[in-house]
Amino acid sequence: MSELEVETEVAVEETEGSVEEVESEEAVEVRSKNQPETKKEGPEKWGIAHIYSSYNNTIIHMTDLTGAETVALSSGGVHVNADRYESSPFAAMKAANAVVDATRTKGFTGFHIRVRAVGGVGSRVPGPGAQAAIRALARGGFKIGRIDDVTPIPHDTTRKKGGKRGRRV
Repeated sequence: MSELEVETEVAVEETEGSVEEVESEEAVEVRSKNQPETKKEGPEKWGIAHIYSSYNNTIIHMTDLTGAETVALSSGGVHVNADRYESSPFAAMKAANAVVDATRTKGFTGFHIRVRAVGGVGSRVPGPGAQAAIRALARGGFKIGRIDDVTPIPHDTTRKKGGKRGRRV
């Protein structure tokens, strides 16, 4: 190899090394700018999400741990136009997202979930919006503690409507 070729190879190696160094420094600066700053986390604030789900509507009521103070409240009927869609999973999901937004602004970090059906002489199975509401709350970025079923079940069975002979169709 001639002297000219050797000099160009050395020059190319030197410039490549310096380019790599510059790229790595820029990459470090870019990475540090893109990473969000970690917030100083204070004490965790927990609440209770009461989900009432019937075959006619889904109501999500967020309270503090004692249940005395209402943090947020939303119904499936507020988010849809037709009455027949009030109990739909879509309406329940929209109601849950509204509650999540309101709760996040008030500084809550986690909550327990209480699911309730009609109960009593009515249905003991939660309506179609219950599961969608739970999933939407879980995706909101909160910690979830317990999920309880608090449907009221009578132990002496109150009398159903319809009379002695039942409902005649």
